[in-house]
Amino acid sequence: MAARKKSEEPSINIDEVLTDEELKAVANESEPAERKAKSEDGPRTVVVAEDEAVNRMDLVAMLEDNGYEVVGQAANGEEAVELTRKYRPDVVCMDVKMPRMDGITAAGIICDENIAPVVMLTAFSQTDLVKKATGAGAMAYVTKPYEESKLLPTLEVAMGRFAEINDLLDSVERSERKLKETTDQLRETEEKLKKAEDTLEERKLVDRAKGLLMDKADFSEQGAFRWIQKTSMDQRIPKKRLAQAIIAKYGDPKPSDSGER
Repeated sequence: MAARKKSEEPSINIDEVLTDEELKAVANESEPAERKAKSEDGPRTVVVAEDEAVNRMDLVAMLEDNGYEVVGQAANGEEAVELTRKYRPDVVCMDVKMPRMDGITAAGIICDENIAPVVMLTAFSQTDLVKKATGAGAMAYVTKPYEESKLLPTLEVAMGRFAEINDLLDSVERSERKLKETTDQLRETEEKLKKAEDTLEERKLVDRAKGLLMDKADFSEQGAFRWIQKTSMDQRIPKKRLAQAIIAKYGDPKPSDSGER
């Protein structure tokens, strides 16, 4: 019996169940998340701005040896700004003194546009320029000669600060957006409430005017309402104002008026 049951089972070709594209998709989904994240993140990208070619080459070699990807090299501040705008790197290494546009001016432009964090490269004798650089928005600075033990942690600190500031800015923007949405909803609610109050007041006045027409002018309830409605439309007078006019003419005199009489 078991042998006969096995022979009766149909043989299924896997190609008839899943296409090649679907099989690839399943294979990708089964890839470990840690490995996928690592491949998607990639190395940190850097723009290096240093007018002295030898120093620039040494700095680039040091960064690349430590897993950074140097996407642009600039010899002056203008090139540094252009390359930063083009490549939008994770961090910029910027020398303070450069031709055409100095590093402080270039750092100020990059920071104002919030493109990337800037780490200034400076000599020991340039403490006054360091203050100007940090005032321009530079996240950190490294003194020459460049050492891995100083440079690499400084880059990480600068990128971390930049991320924290942007997270804070995003939070502020979300809060402001939420506040605006709440304010708009409150204004809309107030307008609806005002409209509802006006409608209720109009209805009360129309009901009172209708009753006066029934009492003073011998209208039926339906006829009084139709007269108010038609007169309002024909004369283009709001029903509220028309009802007030009817009440003023046919309504009971005010206590002050009756006291004068």
